[in-house]
Amino acid sequence: MNFLNIKSGGCWLLTLVMLALCSGAARAQTVISLDSAEARTLRRHPRLRQSAQEIEEQRALRRGAFAPANPDFLFSAPTGEMWAPGVVQTLDLPNVYRRQRQVAEAGISLAERNRDVSRASVLRDTRLAYLSLQFAEAQVRQLTYQDSLFRGLRLATERLFTAGEVTSLQRISTDAEARQVTVLLQQATADRQAAQRRLGLLLGSPTEPLATSTDLSRTGAELAQTAPALLGGLPTNDSTALAGSPALAAAAQNVTLSQSGISLVRARRTPALTVGYQNQAFENSALRYRFQFGVSLPIWFWTYRSQLQAATARARAASYQLQTQQLELSTQYAQALADTRKFAASLAYYEQTGLPQSRAIISQSQRLFRAGEASYLQLILSLNQAFAIQNTYLTTIRDYRQAVVELNYLRGE
Repeated sequence: MNFLNIKSGGCWLLTLVMLALCSGAARAQTVISLDSAEARTLRRHPRLRQSAQEIEEQRALRRGAFAPANPDFLFSAPTGEMWAPGVVQTLDLPNVYRRQRQVAEAGISLAERNRDVSRASVLRDTRLAYLSLQFAEAQVRQLTYQDSLFRGLRLATERLFTAGEVTSLQRISTDAEARQVTVLLQQATADRQAAQRRLGLLLGSPTEPLATSTDLSRTGAELAQTAPALLGGLPTNDSTALAGSPALAAAAQNVTLSQSGISLVRARRTPALTVGYQNQAFENSALRYRFQFGVSLPIWFWTYRSQLQAATARARAASYQLQTQQLELSTQYAQALADTRKFAASLAYYEQTGLPQSRAIISQSQRLFRAGEASYLQLILSLNQAFAIQNTYLTTIRDYRQAVVELNYLRGE
């Protein structure tokens, strides 16, 4: 009797220790919301830091827009009696420096547009990584429940087989189903760890055990209710929908920069002024050093012509790049819009019909099996059908939200 009490107390002690360890592991996880994940990524992602440095680079170039040629320091002997130092400086017309500043400002604007593209890409990557972790967590919860149910079914089948009420084939089939669900649960757990690391890499802490703050399966009802309003507010015209696209704005700014380059090349084809200060008299002259003025003529016409041709070709290439970007973004928007509508319709079906039916199938199949009104084969088929519906429901929620994330990215939101 004392042995039984000690054994019972040891079991309770072991249970308490396991519960403490589990609660400690749960507390060790870092629960993070989507807004917090986005804020942390925008602060730490190296792509945005790179964009900031590129903007600083272009701003530094703008400060050097007034960049005259280096002065020429030389020695000459105009009288043939002695060598005397002098200096000559060539200055372009003011229009050249004005064009150089315009090119520098266009470069700053392009760097800022590229920063917006990087920001939108980082937000999209963060949202998709967060969604992947939500989906992985939902699958683990779903398969944990499924694994628990099949484990109980396997134990019941073992007892029935021992009592001679089920065949060996039924016993083996139950064990195979239960082990298959266990393997799927292990795979889902590995997927969750991979999703945690992916999100952690974006947040700058790859080893942090992250957890989302919202259960993906519980967002289905809200998504199904808001989907009609969302679809009704989306423009069907590509030009209207993509008006705020950062990628399209960057491509348009690249066209502006290339056109500024053409204006700069044309400005440089004008004459430049030459100013000098040199010794131009004999040694006994009262005023030996004098100023000299001249004009630098652009007579090497083939050089300027080739530069103009290159700048024109660059501008045309930028224009075609803009057209290509518009075509690609329009195609992506049409696909994302179609996906959103498709998955919204599927989500409404599963929320209104599919998910309630799966719950009813699980409940009634177990009740009928325990009452002897349903065979073992009917129970297994019913459970597999119900869990397939629930898994497809989770996949539909993920696909719908992925389509919405892509739409927001394309629209610059």
